Amino acid sequence: MTVEQIYTGCLAQGAYYITSNGQAAIIDPLRETQPYVERLKKDGVQLKYIFETHFHADFVS
Repeated sequence: MTVEQIYTGCLAQGAYYITSNGQAAIIDPLRETQPYVERLKKDGVQLKYIFETHFHADFVS
């Protein structure tokens, strides 16, 4: 299992990208989806879950 924080300093917000056994989860995704799509392809994993821990206008969910 790998866990990576994706932090956007200008917005002071962080998301988490977790992979394990060919699947991925994203916690509190940022609005821009393309970086996630590219990363999923690069890592050869399938997005399985998206979790939102609290409401924020810049989260894609």
